[in-house]
Amino acid sequence: MKKFPAVLALCLLPAVVWAHGTEQHGQMQSTMSQHMMAEQHPWGMMGNPENVDREIRISMTDNMRFTPDQISVKLNETIRFVVENNGKVLHEFVLGTPDELQKHAEMMKRFPNMAHDEPYMAHVDPARQGEVVWTFNQPGEFEFACLLPGHFEAGMKGQIVVQP
Repeated sequence: MKKFPAVLALCLLPAVVWAHGTEQHGQMQSTMSQHMMAEQHPWGMMGNPENVDREIRISMTDNMRFTPDQISVKLNETIRFVVENNGKVLHEFVLGTPDELQKHAEMMKRFPNMAHDEPYMAHVDPARQGEVVWTFNQPGEFEFACLLPGHFEAGMKGQIVVQP
């Protein structure tokens, strides 16, 4: 009778494998990425890395500044932001509305080790670079910022104007 649970588990194994599906993990990841791409934000949506209209390089430094800190894009333009950390401490690049960035910065003060990973942000270690591909399908004025505690308060932010 003690062997019954083991025998039952072996009998059910094909059903578990079948329930997992025959789809490859890479295909599932692609499907998940397509779902993420469809998530609309007030400042746009994740862009397709294969359909980039323009690349913009941004430098982040320990003087708590981005260069450039003023960017203009056209409506429906897909931008590849290549963000380079030229400092000695971690920095991040986060796109959003001024209100969203302010709320997120306040949350980061309360939970400084908070782990998050969204398609509109890049965390970049010193002497490294990161990338964000974004489609600006909403006109208006938006911002980018480093929301690490102290960085945002020191003025580490920039502006993006999306022109119709």
